[in-house]
Amino acid sequence: MMMRLALAVSNAVIVGGLGNWWAGMAAALATSAVHVVYLRNRPGPVTSWRHGAMAERRTGRVLAALDPGKFRVLHDRALPGLPATNLDHLVVGLTGVYAISSRRWTLGIRLWSDHRRLWAGSRPVVNLQVAVVRAAHTVGELLADELGHELSVSPVVAVHGARVPRGGLRFGGVVFQRARRLPRLLDAHPVVLTSAQVTMITAAAERAFPPMLDHREQGLSPRRTIA
Repeated sequence: MMMRLALAVSNAVIVGGLGNWWAGMAAALATSAVHVVYLRNRPGPVTSWRHGAMAERRTGRVLAALDPGKFRVLHDRALPGLPATNLDHLVVGLTGVYAISSRRWTLGIRLWSDHRRLWAGSRPVVNLQVAVVRAAHTVGELLADELGHELSVSPVVAVHGARVPRGGLRFGGVVFQRARRLPRLLDAHPVVLTSAQVTMITAAAERAFPPMLDHREQGLSPRRTIA
């Protein structure tokens, strides 16, 4: 805050001295705005966490459009088997069970695959699909323990900012799809569960995956590694 004020005042004095007072005021406001944008987007763990949290909230708003008669959604859950990872969203519906991770990329960049590696523009995306698959596998194992039978959990990445094919991108066993298209994607799959099974699986998920807030209050602070 003090740095931004000092920069703004300095620019105002310089520009005001060269022109007039309103030009100095405009320069001060512009400097302040640029500094705010820089602080919010400069590389670092705080910025990464903020972007991840924003993407997670946006995905949550999109998933709220799912028909509550067909789908149940849990948000921001702890994974007891993976203490360094949180589960952004778990969707249990008539068409199956989905472990969804939110991820934000630079606006307009293209997400693509050469069948050996996932790319965001010209940069490789390293280990993301591995982490997402591992999280989905852990969800399936813990739900199986609760239910007493095996359960398939599909790993999905809700993409923010980046461009992907309209039908989504499949790589490493993971579906990458624009967040806003998720409701249509999930609803279009074949029906594989009954309403009673959806209720039962959701109750098991509530028991197996505590909210992250409760997890933190117990003295644990897992890092967000797939969000």
